[in-house]
Formats: sequence, C-alpha cells, structure tokens
Amino acid sequence: MPINREEKSPPVTPIKQPEERKSKKIQWTITPPQHTMEELILDQPTQQQLLDIVSYFQNRHLLFTQWGLEERFSRMDGLAVNLYGPPGTGKTLAAHAITQALGLQMICVNYAEIESKYVGETSKNLSSLFQTSKDTGAVIFFDEADALLSKRVTNMTSATDVSVNQTRSVLLTLLNDYRGVILFATNFIQNFDAAFLRRIRYHVQFHLPDEALRQALWTMYIPEKMPKQVDCAALAREFPGVSGSEIANAVFSAAVRAARDGAPVVEQHYFEQAIQTCLDVKKANAGTTISVKKRILSDAEAERLQLDQKEEPICSD
Repeated sequence: MPINREEKSPPVTPIKQPEERKSKKIQWTITPPQHTMEELILDQPTQQQLLDIVSYFQNRHLLFTQWGLEERFSRMDGLAVNLYGPPGTGKTLAAHAITQALGLQMICVNYAEIESKYVGETSKNLSSLFQTSKDTGAVIFFDEADALLSKRVTNMTSATDVSVNQTRSVLLTLLNDYRGVILFATNFIQNFDAAFLRRIRYHVQFHLPDEALRQALWTMYIPEKMPKQVDCAALAREFPGVSGSEIANAVFSAAVRAARDGAPVVEQHYFEQAIQTCLDVKKANAGTTISVKKRILSDAEAERLQLDQKEEPICSD
C-alpha cells in the first residue's frame, strides 16, 4: 500500500506592518508675564512705541467702531508686533511687559517645539498653537523669530525645501486670519521674508543704551543691600557699547568674584574687570567671520534631509 505522507507547508512568516506614525499633540503652556513696563530702561522713542502698541489694543473699539477704521481695515484688527535689535537690549522683557500691560497671559514659543522632522507636522503644530491662543486669549510670543519668518526657498531641491515653504505659507494664512496679539523678537530682521514684514503692524527697534541709560542700568542691577563701593557714572562713561544684559551679567560675575576673594565689599575694580570680560568676548565674537550662503537647518530639518537623500534614487548620466 502506498504510504500517505502529509506534506508540511513551510512556516508562514507574518508580514510586519509598517509602524504608523503617531503625531504627538503639543500641550501649549500658558503663563503670566514676568515683567512690567516700569522695569524697562529704554530710550524715549522706543518707550513711546511700546506705549502706542498698548494704547492701540486697549482702544480698538474706539478706533474701529466709533472712528470708523473698520470700514477700511476690517481685516486688520489683530495686533502683530516685531521687536528687533542687538542681543541683550530688552526685547524679551518688553514682550512680557506688553502682555502684562494688556492684562493677558502668554504662550512663549520656542521654534524647536513646533518644528517636526515629518513633512506637514510643523504646519499642524502652528495651527494648533493659533487655535489655543484663540480659545484662551493668550498672547503668542515667538523669541528668535527669524527661525520661523525667514525667507522662503526659491530654488527648491528637496522635500525639506518644499516643507519649509509650506510652513511659511501656512503661517502667512494664519496671520491674515488672526485677531489676537502676537509678538516676535529677533536679532536678525534682515532674514525676515518681506511677506511677513508687510503683515506685522508694528516694528520696534531696540538700541544699545547710551551713557545715561547705562548708568541707570548699573544702578538698577546692583542690589541696594549689596556691600559695595561703586561709581555707576564712571562705569557708564568708561565702558560704552554694552547691553543691559551684559551689565546684568557683569554685576553677577563681580559679586561672585568678590565673594570668592572674601572681600567685605564689592569694589569698583570687580565691576570693571567683569564688564571688560564681556567686552572682550564681544570683540572676539565680532572678529570671527562666518560666511553662510544658505539658511541654517534645524536638527529636525537636517535629519529629514538625510532621510530624503537615502530614499532618493541616485541618477547617473
């Protein structure tokens, strides 16, 4: 009799399904402002512009309804402000002070929070941010805004460039429809795309402080209870070209050095040495010339570009 043998089928290896990309929804943090207008030490023209901004927002009903601006500017009742100028001149403090003067809270946004390596996700994050602001009435504050408002790519060569332009286009549309308050701060206004400049109502320039303002800044940052022998007028006169941030850092460094030396008081030479160090660093930085012909990619953009290059076929002539 023939022997019936059962033929065993080879084991079936299940096909591994590609893992679905999970979009992580950002939870935007709403915080109260940390500074007031009274804390700002600025030149008179800059102060007046900041007060105009507050006045504009507080008098919108008067301006648009009673004075009829809505007949000509019906789509311009939101408030977009760009604070620009050298580092350390008070732009971030001013953003908090404006928000405090308006009696609002704020969402402080870091571009790294919204930038995604996945195409299209950055635009979704922006839409989520603006919707949160609309729902809560919170001010949106973009620090180092040039990372977001930079010029669009004209010669697109990769999916990364397409995504960058898509993000810029989405942001332009969001700004057109936005009715709340949005603040930008940047050290590099020259990097802004012209389309964004046209959509921002107020551009406020910040300057390095003059001698009178430097003296006021030295006086403000040195605590009253600190044991000291200091001539703030001399410091302001002898060390020009420093920002408020650098003066604050110098006060802190001088106090630390004096404490380390066991000095009973923080004498003038401690402050002079500290601010001179700040100037030396600034001089060294200015002496280093870096030529950048293309925009700088964020880490997420660089990672996405590497993925694009791996997936794109290599063409030969």
